[in-house]
Amino acid sequence: MPSDAHALASELRRTVIMAARRIRAERGSADLSDPQYSVLVHLEKRGPLTPGQLADLERIQPPSMTRTVNCLAEAGLVAKDAHPTDGRVVVVSLTDAGRTEVTETRRKRSAWLEAQLEAMTPDERRRLDEATELLRRIAEA
Repeated sequence: MPSDAHALASELRRTVIMAARRIRAERGSADLSDPQYSVLVHLEKRGPLTPGQLADLERIQPPSMTRTVNCLAEAGLVAKDAHPTDGRVVVVSLTDAGRTEVTETRRKRSAWLEAQLEAMTPDERRRLDEATELLRRIAEA
């Protein structure tokens, strides 16, 4: 186990990235890319948004978001409607199929992680529980 902050930071960074990648590998039936799934999650949490708002949330350029939204619309996961006060703007909302995809992806990710935790000893789970609070503090800093 690394004893200095530099070595620990390096090891922790690699480990957190590997864990996040493994969790993200669990997907719903639509087999969406991470950015596509992220758009569905934003819409589920925040309600209908414009492509510009979604681009800002994802920190990407609007043309890239337009392509993502179009792919999701073609898959039936989002709906595009005219803005109620500005006909030049599109409002993107989650369809029932999109909501199902978010729910299914979350379920699969949680099930995979739960299986990993169940394979641990009670002491390992306790230690991980303690580490979770520390990781949350780092993430919220």
